[in-house]
Amino acid sequence: MPQAIIFDVEATDKNDAVIIEAAYLEVTSINPLTVANPWVQRYNPGKPISLGALATHHIMDEELVHCPASSSFRLPAGTKYIIGHSIDFDWEAIGSPEVKRICTLALSRSLWPELDSHTQSALLYFFERATAREQLRDAHSALADVWICSKVLGQIIEKLRPSSLDTLWEMSEKARVPTIMPFGKHKGELISQIPADYKRWALTLDNITGYLRKALEA
Repeated sequence: MPQAIIFDVEATDKNDAVIIEAAYLEVTSINPLTVANPWVQRYNPGKPISLGALATHHIMDEELVHCPASSSFRLPAGTKYIIGHSIDFDWEAIGSPEVKRICTLALSRSLWPELDSHTQSALLYFFERATAREQLRDAHSALADVWICSKVLGQIIEKLRPSSLDTLWEMSEKARVPTIMPFGKHKGELISQIPADYKRWALTLDNITGYLRKALEA
């Protein structure tokens, strides 16, 4: 039973997403990173796939007719951590289970702030330029994406040298707390320099994330 998996889904759309494909790699060692037992499965979502999603992952509705229902998906028994690039989307698409999330996107933004893009594809060009184009030919299938994420995660671990998965999770949690205001009249400004009355107002909003709330309350 894996304690941690690198996880990715493809879904029907961005809003009210239902999974149509899920994939993972089991993390067997954290430092150095080693992975094993790749797994992938397609699902019938019971609803149409949006054109925007179709243009991204190229999985067509008619290919899923005889697949198991999306509602039948379960994480492997014993999973305590799921790791992924912007992992909250994948986590929410599978029903927000009680697991710890490690976000490689947040960690990458924190470690390499000078880069103009932190997508998985951009990061792969940054880390492995000579072979990135070939590796990315199947990008946006769930299984291809978890392999690419494992490359990104390996670079993160090499830089941070976490002693355990829980240490890596704590680093991810810290990296996820924003330092720049993401919206409003102070968008783009350092949160630490925003007027206190504006912070108090922003904290009354219902749609702010828990991580932004932490930054505003600090």
